[in-house]
Amino acid sequence: MLRIHCTSEDLLRVTVADRPAPLVELGMAMEMLQRRDGHPVFSPWRRRVARSLPRTAHPILQLVSPLGAGPLFLDPPSDDLEEGMDQVLSTPRARARAELRRMCAIDRPLTPWVRHLADRDRDAWQILKLAVQAGHASVIAEAWPRIQAGFHAETAWRSRILAQQGLHAALTGLAPSIRWRGMTLEAAFPRDLDLTLHGRGITLQPSLFWADHLLAAPHPDGRLLLIYPAVTPLPLRDPSSPADPLTALVGSTRAHALRLLVRQHTTTDLAHDLAVSPAAASMQAKVLREAGLIVSQRDGKAMWHWCTALGLDLLAHGRA
Repeated sequence: MLRIHCTSEDLLRVTVADRPAPLVELGMAMEMLQRRDGHPVFSPWRRRVARSLPRTAHPILQLVSPLGAGPLFLDPPSDDLEEGMDQVLSTPRARARAELRRMCAIDRPLTPWVRHLADRDRDAWQILKLAVQAGHASVIAEAWPRIQAGFHAETAWRSRILAQQGLHAALTGLAPSIRWRGMTLEAAFPRDLDLTLHGRGITLQPSLFWADHLLAAPHPDGRLLLIYPAVTPLPLRDPSSPADPLTALVGSTRAHALRLLVRQHTTTDLAHDLAVSPAAASMQAKVLREAGLIVSQRDGKAMWHWCTALGLDLLAHGRA
């Protein structure tokens, strides 16, 4: 059982992450790759990734558990791979040793390579660097546009639940078996884990690669990072096809624009992402706005656009 003991300040500082973290998603993917239980959505994905994963990336599997655990230094919630790798490689020896000892106590083997990592051996950490880079290139890089689209659709939906139904609905809906006991959030977990928060807040971070219980990790700024399975995991987020009902309804360009606008975009940003002129992007936004699917607001010289509740509902039903 996972028990998160919150203060009122923590609950007043619940936020939703604004972007996916590539190394967090890589860690989740490597954990899900090792699962052999009832997650049929991921079965074809597992077979495909197992065939294509380069041997250079295999050392990661010595560090992360199919239970959803990994050394905390391995998957910092950084915005890009380069920044994340810098953080991984700068891990102090004491922290690396403590995290590797924790993982071996859970279910990871104490191999000679893991011992060398704990000793901050240069060659061992070079192997880790190459493994992370190879894993990212093989599993994350090609899927990154779909990961981003799925992440932003999920966080827009979760933010709407938070705004319309309140904190209780937003948190208890993250995963099955979540309940409140006073100021303590309880959730099913493979082992007993008690976390006591100290008013820094909680950030909700969906993962498109995880399909099980709630996961918790400390954020570098002191917040608690709650990682939960996105409603629509990556294997169900196939690229749009002509049979896509949303595309059939509003056209391919406007369907793409609506999916982009689960996050705020200026007209210039929208034009760039759609690969059209600003005038064409403005026209597409006007049609979506007049249909009630987006709203627009001017800020100085910039015009910002984002989805309405109706637009989010249309995207949600399209995914269904």
